[in-house]
Amino acid sequence: MDCQPLPTPAPSRVPLFAAGLAAFCVYFAMYAFRKPVMAVAFADQQSLWHLLDYKATLIIAQALGYALSKMIGVKVVAEHRSDRRAGLILSLIGAAWVALLGFAILPARFGPLCLFLNGLPLGMIWGLVFRYLEGRRVSEMLAAMLTASFILSSGATRTAGALLVQHGLSPFWMPAATGILFAPLLVAALAVLARTPPPDAADRAARGERAAMDGPARRGYVRANALPLAMLILGYTLLTSLRDFRDNFAAEIWAELGNGAPAAMFSVTEVPVTIVVLIGMALLATIRSNVRALLAIHGAILFGAVVLGGATLLFRLGAIGPVAWTVWIGIGIYSAYAPFSAVLFDRMMALNRSPGNAGFLIYLADSFGYAGSVGLLLLRELSDDRAHWLGFFTAATLVTGIVLACGTLVSALWFVRRYSRPHDGNAMTS
Repeated sequence: MDCQPLPTPAPSRVPLFAAGLAAFCVYFAMYAFRKPVMAVAFADQQSLWHLLDYKATLIIAQALGYALSKMIGVKVVAEHRSDRRAGLILSLIGAAWVALLGFAILPARFGPLCLFLNGLPLGMIWGLVFRYLEGRRVSEMLAAMLTASFILSSGATRTAGALLVQHGLSPFWMPAATGILFAPLLVAALAVLARTPPPDAADRAARGERAAMDGPARRGYVRANALPLAMLILGYTLLTSLRDFRDNFAAEIWAELGNGAPAAMFSVTEVPVTIVVLIGMALLATIRSNVRALLAIHGAILFGAVVLGGATLLFRLGAIGPVAWTVWIGIGIYSAYAPFSAVLFDRMMALNRSPGNAGFLIYLADSFGYAGSVGLLLLRELSDDRAHWLGFFTAATLVTGIVLACGTLVSALWFVRRYSRPHDGNAMTS
């Protein structure tokens, strides 16, 4: 009797699903060490400098630390190897919490220094977490889970902080206390994430070999892809600046809209945003061709740019109300921003003929993005019309939508031209 060999079972996706969920929780918890301070206006604090109010000074200081962290991360994230990654993540977040403790204990004039030191280690967390997930056939699914964390966590952690203040906790102690609340989630999730299996042979065949990149390898990649990188990073710089401004001054924008700033509002308006963005990112996983997927991602970014401009024009004309406008702006921002944070550069790296990693490209873009965020904050604070948050935000939204749309179209055309050649191993027909 002939015995037929049993079919080889498909590899289980449970460990990877657990990795995606753990990545979500790690980054969600990290935001509790960064964003809660933004939920307080600090209106009773005197300005440290004539042109900047106290909260703006705190935000700019933290953003400077975060931007510097992104610049450092271009090297650290690209070159860091996996064996000590979890320990590095925990150490960086721990250092950020110590800075928040200083914010609580030291006199208020040291607040900006503490927030700078808080932002300095946190900017590298995203890239270190995504290194566990990149280079897989299901990277889009995993990235969608990770992306949900920063969409939901910003509002959720600010809500948690606002509730602590409403229950009598000092605004200066609130950020450190919020971090402690989320610390158990961070530690437990990081323990799971550290056990993520590496990409298998099929992953490497589909998405390329992922490895550390030294300086010459990084410079070579940038030279070979200079035009699309420049166009994409220009749009991303404005987009990051707009996203951060919306996050940091949501309370002030809501107040000017006439809705006040109820604690739950920070979270509620982000739920439909998260649903739309996650569905879009999950659909990208169904596209096997890296070139076609890359063009679809450009389409998602372009969609976000159009929504930003269109929703703002409708709001200015009175066709939609403040809540609807806020939701649509969130959809526009994150439809464009979410691909930049993970899948855009993962697919670009999949087209690379040499081993590398998407973390390098993410941090290259972030270095410009968060520098732009600081620039936008300074521009707003130094403008003659400092009292009107809403007018500044709507103008910035329109400019971002236009520039982002134009840059995305140029980049897409470059990729179409490059990979439409039949002799190219990554041609669009593949």
